[in-house]
Amino acid sequence: MAGALVAGGWGLFAGAALLVGAAVGTLVRVPPRLIALVMAFGSGVLMATVSFELIAEAYERSGMVPVVTGTVGGAVVYSGANALLARRGARHRKRSGERQPSEEEAPGSGNAMALGALLDGVPESVVIGTSLLGGGHLGVATVGAVFISNLPEGLASAAGMRAAGRGRGYVFALWGGIAVVSGLAALAGYALLGGVSAAVMATITAVAGGAILAMIADTMIPEAYGRVHLLTGPVTVIGFLSAFALAHL
Repeated sequence: MAGALVAGGWGLFAGAALLVGAAVGTLVRVPPRLIALVMAFGSGVLMATVSFELIAEAYERSGMVPVVTGTVGGAVVYSGANALLARRGARHRKRSGERQPSEEEAPGSGNAMALGALLDGVPESVVIGTSLLGGGHLGVATVGAVFISNLPEGLASAAGMRAAGRGRGYVFALWGGIAVVSGLAALAGYALLGGVSAAVMATITAVAGGAILAMIADTMIPEAYGRVHLLTGPVTVIGFLSAFALAHL
């Protein structure tokens, strides 16, 4: 039980970055270009984490087959769910401008954006929980990557929600709820997956990696490029190298 609570606490910590970002995006006018730069940096951090802590770990656990099947499966499931949510008004949930539809323009889009945020955050949180299984040590780079990527997501989405006419109560309730669910997902990852085989654990880890990679490609990098254009590449590389260095300290 103690281990599950620790896992849940770290998941909540990483998810709380969404609420911090939402508070900043709601209360302070942050330049969209700055948000995009942080988004690009977070993309690089997540890429490094997926490469060196998720996919590499899955390969070491059980070889190439679980890595390929899990990664492809995670990407397909994420992209399919993302496409369905996009049709319901959640396509621009990470955008800070006025692209997000109001509830009047697209009824149900608020709920779709909430589901989209869950879709983005749950795989990351489950990975945090499973990293502690079997006496494992929590990857600082993993938690840092999720925290850093959540900040601009909460910031950009909250700013866009306010521009679309949604109230502060809605924004804070949404992101606070997502932060709590992130903690519960990490707790569940630890509590429910402790007895599975190495092959199953490798597949689950790879599924999370594939979903995160698809999320980066579908939402984070397009938002960054739309604002800062050619700066996206260098800043993403800086984020990648920062996470790589952190993982090898």
